[in-house]
Amino acid sequence: MYFCRKTNGVYMTKLSVNINKVATLRNARGGNVPDVVKVALDCERFGADGITVHPRPDERHIRRKDVYDLRPLLHTEFNIEGYPAPEFIDLVLKVKPHQVTLVPDSPTQLTSNAGWDTKVNFAFLSEILDRLNKAGIRTSVFVSADAEMIEYAAKAGADRVELYTEPYASGYAKNREEAVAPFVEAGKAARKLGLGLNAGHDLSLENLNYFYQNIPWLDEVSIGHALICDALYLGLEKTIQAYKNCLR
Repeated sequence: MYFCRKTNGVYMTKLSVNINKVATLRNARGGNVPDVVKVALDCERFGADGITVHPRPDERHIRRKDVYDLRPLLHTEFNIEGYPAPEFIDLVLKVKPHQVTLVPDSPTQLTSNAGWDTKVNFAFLSEILDRLNKAGIRTSVFVSADAEMIEYAAKAGADRVELYTEPYASGYAKNREEAVAPFVEAGKAARKLGLGLNAGHDLSLENLNYFYQNIPWLDEVSIGHALICDALYLGLEKTIQAYKNCLR
């Protein structure tokens, strides 16, 4: 069985902390409290393996300036996710993060709520992925737990897919075995095609460990909303450690 890495004798999946909600809080009052860059660096110091941001055109949370400020200071992997509009592609080609995750969001969406139809959008995605790959940026495509969508992501040139895990999270309490089953099959499909595997959306302290137990070859999980909410009660350091413990 394939595992991603080994740290102190324990195989682990990387935890990338999405700091969008920190920026949302800052933007609510203006100024620079909380300081998005400081929080990102603290996340790294507390054990996060990466930082994720999702700059939207309206800059309602992460701003373009945040992206430029973060890039030279981060010590872990920097993942920028977003819809590949021309201004987004221009930003990531200038910043050159470690990874770009393409999501099919419209500018008006509150959050990502579906994966790409990689078959319908094959030509569009192929062109974008080719540009990013030529720039030396690892690429990931946000998809549902659907083998055909994963296959076309691979054909389009993606390095990884990120599984949209909201259906798993919403079904977890009712029947976790049933909820995780399609994601296990999707994970196997990605592995068979030689794709790296990420996951994200509504993963939490309640459901993350079970997901990881069933798909231990995950490369990375990206978690923001639930993690920042937990940090309000537990503190950021304890929360990050709790999430990392779910990946053991």
